[in-house]
Amino acid sequence: MKHAGSADLALMGGSIPAWLFERMTKLSLAMVETIILEYGQKAFLQRLSDPFWFQSFGAVIGMDWNSSGVTTAVMRALKKSINPHAKDLGIYVCGGKGKESLQTPTELLNLGNQTGLDGNYLAHCSKLTAKVDNTAIQDGFQIYLHNFVVSNQGDWAVIQQGMQTNSAQARRYHWHSEQVKSFVEEPHTAICGENQGEILNLVATQALSTQKGILAIAQEEPTRILKEIPQLKLPNYYGVKAQDVDLKRLGSILWLAQANEVQKFEDLLLLNGLGPRTLQSLTLVSEVIHGTASRFSDPARFSFAHGSKGGRPFPVPTYVYDETIATLQTAVEKAKIGENDKQTALKKLSQLAQKAEENFIPNENFEAYLQKENEDAWKYGGRTIKGFSKPTDNQQLNLFDS
Repeated sequence: MKHAGSADLALMGGSIPAWLFERMTKLSLAMVETIILEYGQKAFLQRLSDPFWFQSFGAVIGMDWNSSGVTTAVMRALKKSINPHAKDLGIYVCGGKGKESLQTPTELLNLGNQTGLDGNYLAHCSKLTAKVDNTAIQDGFQIYLHNFVVSNQGDWAVIQQGMQTNSAQARRYHWHSEQVKSFVEEPHTAICGENQGEILNLVATQALSTQKGILAIAQEEPTRILKEIPQLKLPNYYGVKAQDVDLKRLGSILWLAQANEVQKFEDLLLLNGLGPRTLQSLTLVSEVIHGTASRFSDPARFSFAHGSKGGRPFPVPTYVYDETIATLQTAVEKAKIGENDKQTALKKLSQLAQKAEENFIPNENFEAYLQKENEDAWKYGGRTIKGFSKPTDNQQLNLFDS
């Protein structure tokens, strides 16, 4: 199997405010367009099926990095942003949460009629993945979200999530067509969720006799083997702590932005004029677009791009968010007509930050940095579900004095 893993996801409630979700959709579209332009549809589906990348993507667009809401927010934003441009992108997002998930087979059949893809086969795949995760693997999680993402070449990825209300936990399941040689042999790329101890696994080798009996009733073919997979442990508490982040990786990004190092590189001259705070966000966005799988072992780091609606680790810097979107959108539009200079500059940002890690030694100022980011949030249009950030009393006095 390709890179696989699991993660513990806390059930955290709360809706996404319109002012944030609108930005999420715009940034998501620009990032997806960049990935497809640079690497193609298959590469995007491969990223989508990687739980570590998926969690990092959710964090960089402004969701609480360890919340189950990352799944619903990312898939909702992708469906809203991608589908109006599906013909040009060659990517279609079907399904969703609750009742919308039940419409997935019908959406796929309609998609087949519109595109020439085998809608019946895609609908069959959708039903089987749901059947396996909801019935054949009885791990105590009830599926409530099912999204089927398919390319115009027929490649697909499935993202499903189940909940266990008594433990306030969620489990996310990732599938990728490239890895599914058969629905009865190692189909998952990952299952994300807390280890709950022994479970009834009707797709294990030892359960073949039981499986045969169930097949006679269900008339479906669940998977045969579910292997042990590495776990990404996501804590239940709100916010970000130093132990959640690779401080060497984060520190090199902060250093690159604050020290104005971009001015020393010819490839980055097109980014001159952007403030340090925007460069910080763009570097993290660039890494989600261009980084390899090993770069996403600490998804919390990507919340330092645009914070979250709850203000953890800090309020959403709306001015920075908008400048990030505008910069990326401009780069995408120029790349479509063959002008790749700005795309190259943005890609170079993540490469420089990675190179800086080689000799970077992080300090012990993580808490001080968080405090400063929160205190300065008002300068960047900081906003949470409670409203806009305001300067501290001392900052207000300094403004008055000036």
